[in-house]
Amino acid sequence: METQELHRGRLIDHIQLVVRDLAASQAFYTAALGALKVPMGGADEGYFWADELFVSSADSLAAQGHLTGRTHLAFQAQDRAMVDAFYQAALAHGGTDNGAPGERPYHPGYYAAFVLDPDGNNIEAVFHGDARRSAASVKITF
Repeated sequence: METQELHRGRLIDHIQLVVRDLAASQAFYTAALGALKVPMGGADEGYFWADELFVSSADSLAAQGHLTGRTHLAFQAQDRAMVDAFYQAALAHGGTDNGAPGERPYHPGYYAAFVLDPDGNNIEAVFHGDARRSAASVKITF
């Protein structure tokens, strides 16, 4: 595995999605996460990753031959424009609308968009509104 730098300190350590068509999923996530400025890695290893998300085919060692069921993942965006860019990029690369960009009733300032990836997973980009963070993430270097 090529991962030499991780950003940790949030709730999720990692998520693995097992997909039917790795190439279609890679095109989708490269575009959708690219709009959120999230770097990707591992493209030539039979899987790919972005931060805590790992995506592989069912024939990968970790998947043990099983596809993942429908999952909901939410990625953080830095502002509303980034949510909008995520939505457009995801739709242009195999995603299906599951909720156009807009405010949601979860809390004041919650601005999100939802798309279904090529395997039907519900993928969200959310901007929680103006807030102060103590740090963007914890950086771990190997």
